[in-house]
Amino acid sequence: MPEGDVVWLTARRLREALAGRPLTRSDFRVPRLATADLRGRTVLAAEPRGKHLLIRVEGGLTVHTHLLMEGRWRIGRAGFPWGDDPPHPPNRRGPAPRDHRVRLVLANTEWQAVGYSLGLVELLRTAEEDRAVGHLGPDLLDPSWDAGLAAEAVARLAGLPDRAIGEALLDQTLLAGIGNVYKAEILFLRGVHPWAAMRDVPDLQGLVELAHRLLDLNKARHGHITTGDLGRGREHWVYGRAGRPCRRCGARIERRDQASRVGERVTFWCPRCQPAPA
Repeated sequence: MPEGDVVWLTARRLREALAGRPLTRSDFRVPRLATADLRGRTVLAAEPRGKHLLIRVEGGLTVHTHLLMEGRWRIGRAGFPWGDDPPHPPNRRGPAPRDHRVRLVLANTEWQAVGYSLGLVELLRTAEEDRAVGHLGPDLLDPSWDAGLAAEAVARLAGLPDRAIGEALLDQTLLAGIGNVYKAEILFLRGVHPWAAMRDVPDLQGLVELAHRLLDLNKARHGHITTGDLGRGREHWVYGRAGRPCRRCGARIERRDQASRVGERVTFWCPRCQPAPA
């Protein structure tokens, strides 16, 4: 599932391609919105909210999408064959097959944005956006992030003292933007075991600030770099490194599934750097 920094970068690219221009194409490929037509409306903004995307258009409407596990947006020059029907394969006769992964196409005279495998697509009144995202906790990439939002996130986490920290960090109602990669990396850097109860986690304030700092540093580039090393295969401390030696102490990195609000999610940790609670 894409993390908050990926959604932030996607929103920026959508904004650069679509904002300030009227739509010349509006193609919703989900049954309940099959007749929706936004052509002629100017795109006003494309904003991230945690892992959600909000594309606002003239007339007080917002296109709300969520990438979930496999969704992605591709942006290119208007009329490019990818982004709708792919070009004909060699030696093939007849029309090119329709790409059934496409859920939404928004385009103007210069650019087109194509949403593939989007987990959620809905059209709502801009005044009612809270219906879609009002349940979220403080957004780690909120441009107005400050000590007040950090304190609210800490209070939400601390309000569940018996909950495992590794589960809580994926709960977007407590703190929005963290996914599985950052969960594992943040807990390693803070020396916290993924199954430690919230009440046993020292310095929640420091943990929240570290989460904000990591997402903010990575938001404008591809990849989640937590080690400071841009080299291929050296980006992470523990995530995706099960069975390999810890970069810090040499112990064998462990891996196990952990419950979350969206089902079991794999967790990585170093048993020496992140000792299990008593």
